[in-house]
Parts: sequence; structure tokens; C-alpha cells
Amino acid sequence: MFIEREIRQTVIDDLAHFPAVAILGPRQAGKTTLAKSVIASWPASLYLDLERHSHLAQLQDAEAFLSLHRDKLVCIDEVQLRPDLFPLLRALIDEHPQPARFLILGSASPELLRQSSETLAGRLSYVYVTPFQQRELLRAQSETQDWRALLWRGGFPKSWLASGDKQSMRWREAYIQAFIERDLRQFGVDLDPQHMRRLWLMCCHLHGQILNYSTLGQSLDITHPTVKRHIDILEATFMMRRLPPFALNTKKRLVKSPKLYIRDSGLLTCLLELDSFDKLFSHPVYGPGWEGFAIENILTMLQPRGIYGFFRTRIGQEIDLVVERQGKRLGFEFKTSSSPVLTRGNKAAADILELDKLFLVIPQGNAYPIHADKAWVTPLDQLAQYL
Repeated sequence: MFIEREIRQTVIDDLAHFPAVAILGPRQAGKTTLAKSVIASWPASLYLDLERHSHLAQLQDAEAFLSLHRDKLVCIDEVQLRPDLFPLLRALIDEHPQPARFLILGSASPELLRQSSETLAGRLSYVYVTPFQQRELLRAQSETQDWRALLWRGGFPKSWLASGDKQSMRWREAYIQAFIERDLRQFGVDLDPQHMRRLWLMCCHLHGQILNYSTLGQSLDITHPTVKRHIDILEATFMMRRLPPFALNTKKRLVKSPKLYIRDSGLLTCLLELDSFDKLFSHPVYGPGWEGFAIENILTMLQPRGIYGFFRTRIGQEIDLVVERQGKRLGFEFKTSSSPVLTRGNKAAADILELDKLFLVIPQGNAYPIHADKAWVTPLDQLAQYL
């Protein structure tokens, strides 16, 4: 089953204005499928997968080969395998600066992000591809649109589209193993696989909580700078998200450490060995799991260019997510109840933040206003129409 990605039109629009467009995202999130659907409709194009030796061999004299195809849109997949290409791409673009020269795909190793941002500044736009989000599946009228299935399976295409739950779980297990044992080394990271798995599992138990590097380091018997460096890598490869505290000038004492989330809920349930939604539902991670799932959906939907983060004071006044967008300040609280209520801490935080609108985001149900119409209870699948 083919599900067209919402971000496809953004790629096409950016190619009309930029010499190069980078599609970044985790392994197996659908970058290659997206890129091939774009170049299939292009007048002249060339696709190179640098994991294929035959394609890699064509770039032995990369300057001569790419110059030969300067009138085509050249798509380079897994570009992090040849970071030395970035200075050449810059030179070729500067020589012929027309739009749609290169479409480059990468799994966002730290080196890739550094090289591309320094070398191709002003010549390159970034488009980020995530695993499937709920809104995309609803628009595509996927066979099952049940949020429970998406929360448990996660959005990686091969996990979501697997023929059964057992096959979905098996795919995720293999994905995690391959990422730890192969992909990290391909990104130039030399870590003991068992050590990384223990760290990842410990982070699953801290999903949605304030991140404390020292506590993690003590649990794993490693230094907190080492923990931070490893989490940097997992974040740069889109496995984790550190949600920063929302910056606000106030006399209130604020929590200033980030919150930690596993970005794909399916990887979270797999690492915790929760082999069904029922087991997830009865697990302590269910509430934080819904929160992280909803945050990923909302940030993908809004693509905020401004400030976003969570807000929490030392005395418990909090909002799970705050986003500044188009001059508006929006707040989001995540509840698993079908009839949620605003806590005293939520109300106080909303007043401190001077929110334009506060949404209590729930898994399913009907939308309705509460608290003098400034707050709305809204199912995630209906949120877009209220934004």
C-alpha cells in the first residue's frame, strides 16, 4: 500500500527555488520512497544510492561525473557515506546556480549536519521526514486508522504496514538491532552495542521525564559527559527528542533541564517488550507514551519556526508543550481521559504564559470549549482544524 507523504509538495516547492534540497530523517522512515516519487515526475533526473557499490563507483571521479549530468536533478541517497562531496557540490552549484541541481538524502549523522550547514549555507533547504503521523494516515484512508494501533506499532512504514502485530514487532526488533550494531558504526560511532542498548532502555523508562545526565550515568556506571554524548548521537539520528524548557522572562523559578522522549512510539513499546496495546495500556509509560506521540504529531503538523518547549515552575505550574507561531502563543496539555480537566497548576501556568489558546489533547472523542472558551478539549485527529 502506497501512502503519499504530506511533505512531498514542500520538497517540490523547495526544488523550484533552491539549487539543493536535503531530505533528512531516520533510517527506514520513507526518504527514498519520497525522493523517487519526486524525481519520477521530473523532466530529467538521476538516482544514486551510495550503499550500492555500482553507484558509488560512478563517483570515483565525482566532479567529472556530476558535471556530465549538470542539466539533470541528481538525487544522492545516503550521502553521509561520502561527506567529502559537500565542497564539490558547493563548487558545482556556484558554477551553475540554477534551482533543482541536487536532491540529497541522509540519516542525519552529526557529521552530515555539520558539513552540509557549513559548506552549503544559503544554497540548501532542509526537509525533515518522520515516520507516519496520524494525520497522514487519516488523509490516506489507511486500512486501519485506529490511534491505538499507531501508538503501539509506531509510524515506521514497514512496522505500520506489516501484515500482523507479530510481524510488526519482529521488524522493530530487527531495526533496533541493526541500528545499534551497524548504523551507528556507519556514522563513525564506535560504541559497545550492549552498552548502547542499556542506555536506550533506561531512556525508555525516563520517557517524558526531566533529563538528568548524572542520574543516568550513575545507573549505567559511566560519566555524565559520556551519557550526554551518547544522547547527542541518538538525537542527531532522530531516535530521541530533548524538549527544551520554554524561555520566558519571569520571576518564577523554572525547571531548566530538558525533557526526554523516544521519538517513535513503536520503538518505545518494542524496547520495553510491550507486545500488544493492552500491555501498553496497563504500563506506567502509557500516559507519557501518549504525550510523546502527540508532541511528535503536533510539531510535525505545525513545523514551528519560532520557540517551542515545555513550561514548568519549581512549584508544579506546568504546560506540556508551548509553541509560538505566527504571533500566537499556544499551549498543549496531553490527557488520556476522555473528559479531562484543567488542574490548578495548568491554569496558573496558562496565566503566567498569557496563552492565546490552550488545548487539552485527548486520544478520541468530541471537541468542546472549557474555561471561558480559552481552552479546548480536542482529539488529536481533529486538532488541525482548530489551529
